[in-house]
Amino acid sequence: MNLQERKYAQYALVREMMETVEVVRRFDVGQTREVAAEIRSVGRLLLTGEGSSRIFPAKNAIRKTLGWGLPLQVITEGSRQAAQYDLSRFAVFCASNSGRTKEVVLLARKLAEMNNRHRYGLSANRGTPLEEACVKTFLLSCGWEQAVAATKSVVEQGLFYESVIRHIAGSVQALACSQLATKIETALTMPIDAELVKAAASAPTIYFAGYNDGVAEELTLKTNEITRKKSDYLEGTYAVHGIEEVMDSDDVVFVVDPIDEEVDKFHEVLVKGVGLKVLAIADRPTRFPTIQVPGTGELTPYVYLAAGWNLLVEIGLACGINLDKPQRARKVGNELISPPTS
Repeated sequence: MNLQERKYAQYALVREMMETVEVVRRFDVGQTREVAAEIRSVGRLLLTGEGSSRIFPAKNAIRKTLGWGLPLQVITEGSRQAAQYDLSRFAVFCASNSGRTKEVVLLARKLAEMNNRHRYGLSANRGTPLEEACVKTFLLSCGWEQAVAATKSVVEQGLFYESVIRHIAGSVQALACSQLATKIETALTMPIDAELVKAAASAPTIYFAGYNDGVAEELTLKTNEITRKKSDYLEGTYAVHGIEEVMDSDDVVFVVDPIDEEVDKFHEVLVKGVGLKVLAIADRPTRFPTIQVPGTGELTPYVYLAAGWNLLVEIGLACGINLDKPQRARKVGNELISPPTS
């Protein structure tokens, strides 16, 4: 992507993707210090929200919490299902950019009714029903997005939660935002091979596989919103455990950060068996045609996400899509419009 070219710059979606660079560069890691101490004292944390406000931000945090062996239980769930749980001993972060997402607000109100004192909001707006229901609401610096597909807010939410758990882990200084911003900019502006874009643009279905850290799953959602194509997320080795029965040779599978021990199986079942194209997004060469991004250690998932955005914009343009105007998708999926009951 290049904002100097009108074919990119005319779209709010692309402009907001590029604004992510400065959002990351100026991210304040200190803003979560106090709330991290509160969450540490509770010992349990639920990260909830709907769609993009939950997928990558929450699952990135969970993977790292487990990988670092922190004495903190972190879970995620959609707000409706979470409302059925006993959350009396959990701290809960409710994320909604609009601050009006119905499922999220209703959960926050339920937590207030049960006097859960550790209910927090994360939003891009002030003076919202979510803020009214939470003990404290944190405001994203990225501002409200014009495009339907959320981008810069997803990354800032991810950094927010990651900074929380890094404060608990004592590694917040390793959250090198300036370096990460530079790598994200590289991933957003790097050229994508035209043949790869052509293959994906003509595919009936675009699959994403990879770690359950939100990257591949979030790109699956963005595929629907940006390219209007059918897409599916295949966690772990799901891609080679039955779904190959209904795959088509014209489909493509993007594997994000392939696990070396699984590469041969993917090649055997998908490339040789189904006859489809398997492509990779990674920080190193792989057996498959690869969109190679600059690695930045444990922060590389953010770079993978940015590279995926770049890819999807190119696919959308190749398909003649107006990137800013989906026919059915809405900016706020299920907006709360009724006033709170007294």
